[in-house]
Amino acid sequence: MSEEPILQVKDVVKKFGPVTALSGVSIDVHRGEIVCFLGPSGCGKTTLLRVIGGFYSQDRGDTYLDGKLINGIPPEKRDTVMFFQNYALFPHMNVYENVTYGLKVRKYRKAEMAEKAREILTMIQLDGMEGRYPNQLSGGQQQRVALARALILNPKLLLLDEPLSNLDANLRAYMRDEIIKIREKLNLTIIFVTHDQEEAISIADKIAVMREGDIEQIGTPLHIYRYPASIYVADFLGSANFLDAEVINTDDKGNSEINTNIGKMKINLTMNKFKPGDRGKAILRPENIKVSLNEPADKSSKGNVLEAEILKGTYLGATIMYEVKIDNEVLTVEIRNPKENELLAPGDQVYLQIPENIHLIEEDESKNTASQ
Repeated sequence: MSEEPILQVKDVVKKFGPVTALSGVSIDVHRGEIVCFLGPSGCGKTTLLRVIGGFYSQDRGDTYLDGKLINGIPPEKRDTVMFFQNYALFPHMNVYENVTYGLKVRKYRKAEMAEKAREILTMIQLDGMEGRYPNQLSGGQQQRVALARALILNPKLLLLDEPLSNLDANLRAYMRDEIIKIREKLNLTIIFVTHDQEEAISIADKIAVMREGDIEQIGTPLHIYRYPASIYVADFLGSANFLDAEVINTDDKGNSEINTNIGKMKINLTMNKFKPGDRGKAILRPENIKVSLNEPADKSSKGNVLEAEILKGTYLGATIMYEVKIDNEVLTVEIRNPKENELLAPGDQVYLQIPENIHLIEEDESKNTASQ
C-alpha cells in the first residue's frame, strides 16, 4: 500500500441543529486499505461516511481525495461510490440495466458498457442473469447487483454503509470473503460502516472505533483487540472483565505485579508505562482464562492461579460460557472445544489460570485515541 493517503479527513465537524454528530474527526486512509468505522447507533459513523461521499457537507474541517480538496463537491462529481444498505436497485430495470446505469449516465459507448458489465458480472458470479429483474433475485443476488453497479465505475473510494446487515449468517460470511477478494482483484480502497464487531475484525485492515462523534481508537483489528485504549473500546470490541488494579512493582522489561480485588497477579506491561503506586483497570479477556478442577502441579509456568466457584454455565455449541466468583468479584470465562470439557455445575470449586499478558489501562482513560 502507498505511504501517501488517498483520503484525508481533517478536523471535520458536522451538526444537525443542536446535535453535534461529528466533533472534529480526523483520519487518513491509504490506497488499497479496507477501513471500518465501527460503533453503536448514533456514534457518527454513517454521518462520517456520508460526509466523505458528499451527501452531507461538513460545518468545519476539510476532506481531501488524492490530495484534492473535495469540500462542497456533489457526490456524482466525486470519484467515490456509495453502496447503500437497502441496495437502491431500480425495480423496472433488469440486472444489466441496473449494473450499467452509471456508465450510461456518463455516456459510455454500448460496446464498452457491455464489456465492462460482462467482466463485473462474471467476477461476482452473476453472469447469465443479465435479463432478470430485482424481484426475481434473492437478497444475496440483489446485493451483488448493487455491488456490481458500484464496482463498474472503478471508483477511487468505495463506501459501504452496513453492507451485510440484511443478510443471513451464512450469506454474511460468504459476502465478507467476496469483499476481500474484490478488493484484491481491483486494488480498491474501501471504507465500510458497521456495528458488528465480528464483521469489522474479519474484513478490515484498520478499524476506527467511534464514540459520540469522534474516533476513540484507530488501529489494526489485532492491535485494538489486544491493546484497547479505553474501557469503551475493550467492551465494544469483544467482551472483557475489568478489575481495579494498583501496580506494586515493575522492572525495565515490563514484568510487573499488580494488586486487584481478587488478589495479586503477575502481569507484563510492555505496551504502557506504569510505575509503582499507579492505579488502572486490568482487562481480562474471557477466552484467555483457563478453568481446571485440579490445581496445576507447576504454578510458576501457568501464569496466575486463583481459586473460584462456578456460578453458572451456558452451553453454546462451540463454547461454554461460565460465570465464576472469586471473593465478591464475578468474572466471565469462555471455554473452547466443549466436547473436551464437561459442563461444570454451579457450586463446583475450580482453579483459574490467568496469563500474564493482561492489558492495563489508566483508570481515568475514557476518551483516548491510539494508532498502530
